[in-house]
Amino acid sequence: MKDLLPLLKTRIPGPKSRALARQLRHYESRNITYVSDHWPIFWQRAAGANVWDVDGNRYIDLTAAFGVTNVGHTNPRVVAAIQKQAGQLLHAMGDVHPNELKLKLARELVGLTFGRWNKSEGRVIFANSGAEAVEVATKTAAIHTKRPGIIAFEGAYHGLTYGALDTTWRADFRSPFSKQLGHFTAHVPFGRLPDVAKIQDFGAVIVEPIQGRGGIVVPPNDFLPRLRRFCDDHGLVLILDEIYTGFCRTGRWFACEHSGVVPDLVCVGKAMAGGFPISACIGSAKVMDSWPESRGEAIHTSTFMGNPLGCAAALASVGEMKRLKLDARSRELGDWLAARLARIGKVRGRGLMLGLEVDNAVPIIEKLLQRGVLALPEGSQSEVLGLTPPLVITKRQLDHCLVALGDSISHG
Repeated sequence: MKDLLPLLKTRIPGPKSRALARQLRHYESRNITYVSDHWPIFWQRAAGANVWDVDGNRYIDLTAAFGVTNVGHTNPRVVAAIQKQAGQLLHAMGDVHPNELKLKLARELVGLTFGRWNKSEGRVIFANSGAEAVEVATKTAAIHTKRPGIIAFEGAYHGLTYGALDTTWRADFRSPFSKQLGHFTAHVPFGRLPDVAKIQDFGAVIVEPIQGRGGIVVPPNDFLPRLRRFCDDHGLVLILDEIYTGFCRTGRWFACEHSGVVPDLVCVGKAMAGGFPISACIGSAKVMDSWPESRGEAIHTSTFMGNPLGCAAALASVGEMKRLKLDARSRELGDWLAARLARIGKVRGRGLMLGLEVDNAVPIIEKLLQRGVLALPEGSQSEVLGLTPPLVITKRQLDHCLVALGDSISHG
């Protein structure tokens, strides 16, 4: 199948997408999906870095569907693993009578993190979303240190459930619910260390190695090592939110590996299962073993924890990352793409987690959609065009996107 043109068969959005958008607006909360004359399209199917909408238009995806499909949309080995598992067991009782895949995935995740980083033991608590993994981490830190406070950073995005929302920075997400939040978080400028005089009641620091929704912001090279030493000196648990940056996105398996920093807890999700909703908090045995041993009633659990389909998808997805050497591919292709983007404007990021600085990404993204390219804005003012494609995208596809991007900016 040809990678590229002709991509589009009709105006965007096409008639089917427009009709479905009108229906969705009637049934879904108006807060969820943005609807206009130019937005959205309705996806019907996808493969690799290609997406088709209900009107038969084909697009090149520079979003990996929010950084999820690192191994490509509908990766055949991930699909096969889900299909096989669906015929055997759809659901188990995660904290009562678990399935074997939960054990296999826990072992794999520990091996990919603490087993590789410092050859130490680790423990896993599974969850269903990135925000839930963050809440597992903040609970773990509170149990371990007996101190409730969390230090987070300006620009941070850690999710929108109430516990995670307290650590998220943006006021537009927080302000409608401010009176219901715990207010256990203090935010400090990203890239700087907290004030020692103000950490008495704080037990942990949570940080993204590279801020994603904050605008693909890369901190100074010495920031994470200095933060690691700060946490060690003051008895704080270091939580790394690798939900976006993890699983080869930045050119390493995890972004913390660029600086050689080993966290106490690491939150993962998004790309872990190639599209199936599953996440995890992985921690050092020393910190994780602060949880009490279960006597038949876990004090943190959920119905779908360690779901068999999710575990099967994750094991297949991780297997594909290893087989395709996506850490190296992301690094090499990211360097190639960054050099070409630099001819258009100022670039930030690492690997295939890149951002192009612009005045306003929204109109550019709408123009790209008309050219058959899917992209998203990043940053609180949409001042960055995010480029986080599936890690299996080809240079030919990226070349097409670069032409479309250059035209969209120059004709803006």
